Amino acid sequence: MRLFTYQDQNKNKSVGLLRSPESSEFIDICASDTSLSKSLLDIIAEQGAMDKVAQLAKTSNAVVKNIKDVTFLPVIENPSKIICLGLNYADHAAEGGHATPEYPSFFMRGASSLVGHNAPMIRPKVSEKFDYEAELAFVIGKKARHLTRDNALDYVAGYSAFNDGSLRDYQRKTSQWTIGKNFDGTGAFGPWLVTPDELPKGASGLRIQSRLNGQIMQDANTKLFLCDVVHTLVLLSEVMTLEPGDVVITGTPGGVGHARKPPVWMKAGDIIEIEIEGVGLLSNPIVDEN
Repeated sequence: MRLFTYQDQNKNKSVGLLRSPESSEFIDICASDTSLSKSLLDIIAEQGAMDKVAQLAKTSNAVVKNIKDVTFLPVIENPSKIICLGLNYADHAAEGGHATPEYPSFFMRGASSLVGHNAPMIRPKVSEKFDYEAELAFVIGKKARHLTRDNALDYVAGYSAFNDGSLRDYQRKTSQWTIGKNFDGTGAFGPWLVTPDELPKGASGLRIQSRLNGQIMQDANTKLFLCDVVHTLVLLSEVMTLEPGDVVITGTPGGVGHARKPPVWMKAGDIIEIEIEGVGLLSNPIVDEN
């Protein structure tokens, strides 16, 4: 299933279920079953709700709409945690002058930094060094602590695409990267959540690209993760309780703008695309902060 959070032309929020990967039609699951929440986070968290959604995909009585009539919102609008991995591809670590880490470089994002598919990513007034990062995201499906390699994937609700837009000069103002990763409107998330049954185990072996104005900038594969989805879940759940709707961003491959000579920065008028095989295409225009 491919589920997304959206707003209609009357500013009403709901959750959609794409009828097929190639379809422009979707099922408004909240209009089709009024017992379902209009929050995808709540649907993931509520026991049995995802089963109801799966049944809607099979019924002929569902409310069907066209995707061109909606505004995409971040897949999960207000996750309790957004946990990001840095240096999770060896080539990206090397291009930034870092050794391959023995333990992932974890940092956090805030929900105020998120935007949806097709929404503008905002280059702030204080910096021109706005960089792209193509990343696979996954969403936690149920409360988790002390997971093992054997059960970790049972706690994944689905996968999505993410652009971890980074202000490189601010990222390097401190030894922690958080300040350069949390400007408003710099983290694109979407277009939808793809349930694990649609993808290879642990979303491994998927081609991942970024394209700036149509030019391929990053081109890699999720099989190259230094810390795969399973190991990431084991490490995180060793430390903290993961909750339904929490988002984990898995790091970017080599080819980012700051490592190029000369550097390439996103600017107003650009279009940045992140595409992950089997997951989807996340596209966003770049605008300057007002």
